[in-house]
Amino acid sequence: MSQAPRLAPRAGATAAPTGGPPALAVPVIVGRRITEFRQQAGLSLSELARRANLGKGTLSELEAGRRNPTLETLYALTAPLGVGLASLIDLGAPAVGLRGAVSGDAVTAVLLDVIGEIGVGATTEVYRLIIASGGRRLSPAHGSGVREQLTIVSGVAEVGRIGQAQRVGAGETVTWLSDVEHTFAALGTEPAVGVLVITNPAPTRGGSRR
Repeated sequence: MSQAPRLAPRAGATAAPTGGPPALAVPVIVGRRITEFRQQAGLSLSELARRANLGKGTLSELEAGRRNPTLETLYALTAPLGVGLASLIDLGAPAVGLRGAVSGDAVTAVLLDVIGEIGVGATTEVYRLIIASGGRRLSPAHGSGVREQLTIVSGVAEVGRIGQAQRVGAGETVTWLSDVEHTFAALGTEPAVGVLVITNPAPTRGGSRR
Protein backbone atom coordinates (compact mmCIF):
# COMPACT_ATOMS: atom_id res chain seq x y z
CA MET A 1 0.00 0.00 0.00
CA SER A 2 1.50 3.34 -1.01
CA GLN A 3 2.06 6.09 1.52
CA ALA A 4 0.24 9.40 1.24
CA PRO A 5 2.38 12.25 -0.10
CA ARG A 6 3.90 14.46 2.58
CA LEU A 7 2.79 18.06 2.83
CA ALA A 8 5.03 20.73 1.39
CA PRO A 9 7.02 22.28 4.26
CA ARG A 10 7.10 25.69 2.56
CA ALA A 11 5.48 27.54 -0.31
CA GLY A 12 6.12 25.99 -3.70
CA ALA A 13 6.19 22.60 -5.37
CA THR A 14 8.03 19.96 -3.36
CA ALA A 15 8.44 16.22 -3.07
CA ALA A 16 8.89 13.81 -0.20
CA PRO A 17 12.60 13.02 0.16
CA THR A 18 12.43 9.21 0.18
CA GLY A 19 12.43 7.19 -3.02
CA GLY A 20 12.04 10.03 -5.51
CA PRO A 21 13.47 13.28 -6.83
CA PRO A 22 14.99 15.53 -4.14
CA ALA A 23 13.05 18.69 -3.32
CA LEU A 24 15.63 20.88 -5.05
CA ALA A 25 14.99 19.04 -8.34
CA VAL A 26 11.26 19.73 -8.37
CA PRO A 27 11.45 23.33 -9.72
CA VAL A 28 13.52 21.98 -12.61
CA ILE A 29 10.93 19.28 -13.37
CA VAL A 30 8.08 21.78 -13.20
CA GLY A 31 10.00 24.28 -15.33
CA ARG A 32 10.56 21.71 -18.06
CA ARG A 33 6.86 20.84 -18.02
CA ILE A 34 5.90 24.50 -18.45
CA THR A 35 8.30 24.86 -21.38
CA GLU A 36 7.01 21.67 -23.01
CA PHE A 37 3.34 22.65 -22.76
CA ARG A 38 4.08 26.22 -23.88
CA GLN A 39 5.82 24.96 -27.00
CA GLN A 40 3.02 22.48 -27.69
CA ALA A 41 0.53 25.35 -27.46
CA GLY A 42 2.61 27.39 -29.90
CA LEU A 43 3.10 30.25 -27.44
CA SER A 44 6.17 32.41 -27.06
CA LEU A 45 7.52 33.13 -23.59
CA SER A 46 6.25 36.70 -23.85
CA GLU A 47 2.77 35.66 -24.96
CA LEU A 48 2.33 33.08 -22.20
CA ALA A 49 3.53 35.59 -19.62
CA ARG A 50 0.98 38.10 -20.92
CA ARG A 51 -1.91 35.62 -20.86
CA ALA A 52 -0.99 34.41 -17.37
CA ASN A 53 -0.45 37.98 -16.10
CA LEU A 54 3.10 37.13 -15.05
CA GLY A 55 6.33 39.01 -15.61
CA LYS A 56 8.40 37.68 -18.49
CA GLY A 57 11.41 37.45 -16.17
CA THR A 58 9.39 35.46 -13.63
CA LEU A 59 8.25 32.98 -16.28
CA SER A 60 11.78 32.68 -17.65
CA GLU A 61 13.10 31.82 -14.18
CA LEU A 62 10.30 29.28 -13.68
CA GLU A 63 11.08 27.52 -16.94
CA ALA A 64 14.78 27.46 -16.07
CA GLY A 65 14.03 25.89 -12.68
CA ARG A 66 15.50 28.85 -10.81
CA ARG A 67 12.25 29.90 -9.09
CA ASN A 68 10.20 27.80 -6.69
CA PRO A 69 6.66 27.65 -8.18
CA THR A 70 3.69 28.53 -5.98
CA LEU A 71 0.09 27.41 -6.29
CA GLU A 72 -0.96 30.89 -7.43
CA THR A 73 1.67 31.00 -10.17
CA LEU A 74 0.95 27.51 -11.49
CA TYR A 75 -2.80 28.07 -11.56
CA ALA A 76 -2.22 31.28 -13.51
CA LEU A 77 -0.46 29.17 -16.14
CA THR A 78 -2.88 26.24 -16.40
CA ALA A 79 -5.67 28.06 -18.25
CA PRO A 80 -3.53 29.62 -21.04
CA LEU A 81 -1.65 26.32 -21.40
CA GLY A 82 -4.90 24.33 -21.49
CA VAL A 83 -3.71 21.79 -18.91
CA GLY A 84 -4.64 20.73 -15.39
CA LEU A 85 -2.52 21.43 -12.32
CA ALA A 86 -1.46 17.77 -12.14
CA SER A 87 0.14 18.10 -15.58
CA LEU A 88 2.70 20.45 -14.04
CA ILE A 89 3.32 18.93 -10.59
CA ASP A 90 2.83 15.16 -10.98
CA LEU A 91 6.16 13.49 -10.21
CA GLY A 92 4.90 10.18 -11.56
CA ALA A 93 5.96 7.93 -8.68
CA PRO A 94 2.72 6.83 -6.97
CA ALA A 95 4.24 3.53 -5.79
CA VAL A 96 6.35 5.43 -3.26
CA GLY A 97 3.73 8.07 -2.52
CA LEU A 98 5.31 10.77 -4.67
CA ARG A 99 2.74 12.50 -6.83
CA GLY A 100 3.43 16.13 -6.00
CA ALA A 101 2.45 18.97 -3.70
CA VAL A 102 2.26 22.72 -4.09
CA SER A 103 1.55 25.51 -1.62
CA GLY A 104 0.47 29.12 -1.82
CA ASP A 105 -0.35 31.91 0.61
CA ALA A 106 -3.45 30.21 2.03
CA VAL A 107 -3.81 26.78 0.42
CA THR A 108 -1.74 23.60 0.12
CA ALA A 109 -2.73 20.98 -2.46
CA VAL A 110 -1.27 17.47 -2.24
CA LEU A 111 -1.81 15.37 -5.36
CA LEU A 112 -3.12 11.93 -4.37
CA ASP A 113 -4.10 10.41 -7.71
CA VAL A 114 -4.71 11.09 -11.39
CA ILE A 115 -7.32 9.01 -13.21
CA GLY A 116 -6.90 8.98 -16.97
CA GLU A 117 -3.92 9.80 -19.17
CA ILE A 118 -2.77 13.40 -18.94
CA GLY A 119 -2.80 15.18 -22.29
CA VAL A 120 -4.72 12.42 -24.05
CA GLY A 121 -8.26 12.16 -22.69
CA ALA A 122 -10.45 13.39 -19.88
CA THR A 123 -8.74 13.25 -16.48
CA THR A 124 -9.74 13.39 -12.84
CA GLU A 125 -7.26 14.83 -10.35
CA VAL A 126 -7.63 14.03 -6.64
CA TYR A 127 -6.00 16.28 -4.02
CA ARG A 128 -5.83 16.60 -0.28
CA LEU A 129 -6.59 20.29 0.24
CA ILE A 130 -5.59 22.27 3.33
CA ILE A 131 -6.84 25.84 3.73
CA ALA A 132 -4.94 27.67 6.45
CA SER A 133 -6.91 29.02 9.40
CA GLY A 134 -8.35 32.38 8.41
CA GLY A 135 -6.92 31.94 4.92
CA ARG A 136 -8.68 32.93 1.72
CA ARG A 137 -7.60 32.29 -1.87
CA LEU A 138 -9.10 33.63 -5.08
CA SER A 139 -8.55 31.08 -7.83
CA PRO A 140 -8.55 32.19 -11.48
CA ALA A 141 -10.93 30.73 -14.04
CA HIS A 142 -9.91 27.34 -15.41
CA GLY A 143 -10.66 25.94 -18.84
CA SER A 144 -14.14 25.42 -20.21
CA GLY A 145 -15.91 22.40 -18.72
CA VAL A 146 -13.58 21.98 -15.73
CA ARG A 147 -15.55 20.92 -12.65
CA GLU A 148 -14.43 20.89 -9.01
CA GLN A 149 -15.89 19.00 -6.06
CA LEU A 150 -14.73 19.51 -2.48
CA THR A 151 -15.63 17.29 0.47
CA ILE A 152 -14.64 18.76 3.84
CA VAL A 153 -13.08 16.34 6.33
CA SER A 154 -12.45 18.77 9.18
CA GLY A 155 -13.05 22.45 9.82
CA VAL A 156 -15.44 24.77 8.01
CA ALA A 157 -14.88 26.31 4.58
CA GLU A 158 -16.52 28.71 2.17
CA VAL A 159 -15.90 27.66 -1.41
CA GLY A 160 -17.30 28.04 -4.90
CA ARG A 161 -17.85 30.57 -7.66
CA ILE A 162 -17.67 34.24 -6.78
CA GLY A 163 -21.11 35.35 -5.65
CA GLN A 164 -22.24 31.73 -5.25
CA ALA A 165 -19.79 30.43 -2.62
CA GLN A 166 -21.23 27.99 -0.10
CA ARG A 167 -20.41 27.27 3.53
CA VAL A 168 -19.49 23.60 4.04
CA GLY A 169 -18.55 21.68 7.16
CA ALA A 170 -17.15 18.24 7.92
CA GLY A 171 -18.87 15.53 5.89
CA GLU A 172 -20.42 17.99 3.43
CA THR A 173 -19.69 18.27 -0.30
CA VAL A 174 -20.03 21.12 -2.77
CA THR A 175 -19.57 21.05 -6.57
CA TRP A 176 -19.11 23.89 -9.04
CA LEU A 177 -17.96 24.66 -12.59
CA SER A 178 -14.62 26.44 -12.30
CA ASP A 179 -14.61 28.29 -15.62
CA VAL A 180 -14.92 31.57 -13.67
CA GLU A 181 -13.06 32.94 -10.65
CA HIS A 182 -13.80 31.00 -7.49
CA THR A 183 -12.78 31.18 -3.86
CA PHE A 184 -11.45 28.94 -1.09
CA ALA A 185 -11.61 30.17 2.52
CA ALA A 186 -11.34 28.62 5.98
CA LEU A 187 -13.86 29.94 8.48
CA GLY A 188 -13.32 29.93 12.22
CA THR A 189 -10.08 29.27 14.08
CA GLU A 190 -9.13 25.90 12.55
CA PRO A 191 -7.75 24.99 9.12
CA ALA A 192 -10.23 23.46 6.70
CA VAL A 193 -9.08 20.10 5.36
CA GLY A 194 -10.79 18.23 2.57
CA VAL A 195 -10.57 16.15 -0.59
CA LEU A 196 -10.71 18.14 -3.83
CA VAL A 197 -11.61 16.38 -7.08
CA ILE A 198 -11.00 18.26 -10.33
CA THR A 199 -12.48 16.80 -13.52
CA ASN A 200 -10.92 18.00 -16.78
CA PRO A 201 -12.48 17.36 -20.20
CA ALA A 202 -10.35 15.86 -22.94
CA PRO A 203 -7.99 18.32 -24.66
CA THR A 204 -8.50 19.31 -28.26
CA ARG A 205 -5.83 18.65 -30.88
CA GLY A 206 -4.25 22.01 -30.15
CA GLY A 207 -3.76 21.07 -26.52
CA SER A 208 -6.51 23.20 -24.98
CA ARG A 209 -9.62 21.73 -23.41
CA ARG A 210 -12.87 21.41 -25.28
